[in-house]
Amino acid sequence: MQSIAAGAGVSVVVPTFNEEPNIRPLVRRIEQALEHRPAEIVFVDDSEDDTADVITAVAAESSLPIRLIARSEPVGGLSGAVCAGLAAAEHDWCVVMDGDLQHPPEVIPALLAAGEDNDATVVVASRHLVGGSSDGLGGVLRRMVSGASNTLARAMFPRKLRNCSDPMTGFFALRRSRIDLGRLHPRGFKILLEILARNSVTVVEEPFVFAGRAAGESKASLGQGLAFLVQLAALRFGRLSAFAVIGAAGAVANLVIMALLQAGGMWYLLSAVIAAAITIVANFLLQERFVFQDLRGEGRGAWLRFAQSLMFNGSETILRLGLLWAIVDFTVVPSVPAQALLLGVGFLLRFVYHSRVVYRPRKTATISADLDTFSDDRMPSAGTGAA
Repeated sequence: MQSIAAGAGVSVVVPTFNEEPNIRPLVRRIEQALEHRPAEIVFVDDSEDDTADVITAVAAESSLPIRLIARSEPVGGLSGAVCAGLAAAEHDWCVVMDGDLQHPPEVIPALLAAGEDNDATVVVASRHLVGGSSDGLGGVLRRMVSGASNTLARAMFPRKLRNCSDPMTGFFALRRSRIDLGRLHPRGFKILLEILARNSVTVVEEPFVFAGRAAGESKASLGQGLAFLVQLAALRFGRLSAFAVIGAAGAVANLVIMALLQAGGMWYLLSAVIAAAITIVANFLLQERFVFQDLRGEGRGAWLRFAQSLMFNGSETILRLGLLWAIVDFTVVPSVPAQALLLGVGFLLRFVYHSRVVYRPRKTATISADLDTFSDDRMPSAGTGAA
C-alpha cells in the first residue's frame, strides 16, 4: 500500500440521515485509517435530528478537513446525496460509505491500494468474497432479501456486473474523473448499481465484514424495496418498465379491492368504481416519486399534473366500466378476469398519455442523448456526455 500512501488524496463521501451518535467515532476511525495521506470528509446530510450540529462540532476539532452539505430537500434520497458529495469532492479518488459504522473505515486503504494496483475505476467492498460477511444485516429475513436482490441485479446485468459480486453494497471507491456523473439518475439507496449500469468501467473488489449497527435505527423499509425494483426496471428496460411495475401493482390492488368488496356483497360495478378511485390516486403518487421524478420541474405544477392524470384515468375508467358491463352481461367471462384484460389493454395508452401530456418535457436549445431506454449490451461508453 506504499504507492497509494504517497500518492493522490482521497475524499470520503458520507451521506447521513439521523446518525448523530455515530458521527464522532466514525470521524475518529477515518482519521486513523487515512493519517498518512491527504484526505477530506464530505458529509451530505438530510437529517431530522442534530446530526448536522454534531458534524459541525466535530469538524472544529478534527485533523482532517470536514465539509458539510446540508440539504433542505433530499432529492434522489441517499443516491442523490452521494452524487452531491461526489460533485463537491476535492480529490479524484472518492470513497463512498454509510455513516452508521457498518462500513469499517479501516478497509479504505485496501480499497485505494486495489484501485491503484489494478488501474481500476471502481473498487467494490464486497460482503460476498472470501473473507467478507453480511452478518451485520441482523436477521435471516434481511439477509435473504439482500441475497435475492443481489442475485436479481446480477441476472439483469450479466455483462456490467460480471466482475462485481456485491452491486448492492454502499461501500466503494471510485475515480471521479472516469465516471460521468451527468449520466446518473439517482434514486433510492443503490447508487453503486446506478454507477455500474450506466458507465463502462473497470471493477475490482476487496472483501469486508458488514458490521452490526452501533447506534440509531436501520433505514431499510418496504418502500425502499419498491424503489429498488423500480430502479432495476428503469435501468434495464427504461422508463416504461418503471411505469409497468407501478401499473402492475396498481392493477393487482385494483383486483384485490374489487374482489374483497364483492365478497362483502357489493355490486360489481360499484366495487370497480371504488377500486379505480383508490388506485388512480395511489398510482399517481407512485409515478410522481419513482417514474417521472426528473420531469416534475418542466413547468407544470403538481395539482395540474394530478388534474390531467385524473381526467384521463377517470375517462379511461368510465370507458372501461362500460366495456366491463358489456362483457359481463353479454358474455360468459367473469367480472374479475374481464377487468384484468381491460386493465392490460389500457396500460400503453396511459403510459403514452402521461409521457406526452402530463410530463411532457419542455424543448431546449440543444439535443442531448436520451438514456431512458438503453440496454446492458448497448450502453454508450463513459465520457460521451450527460443524459
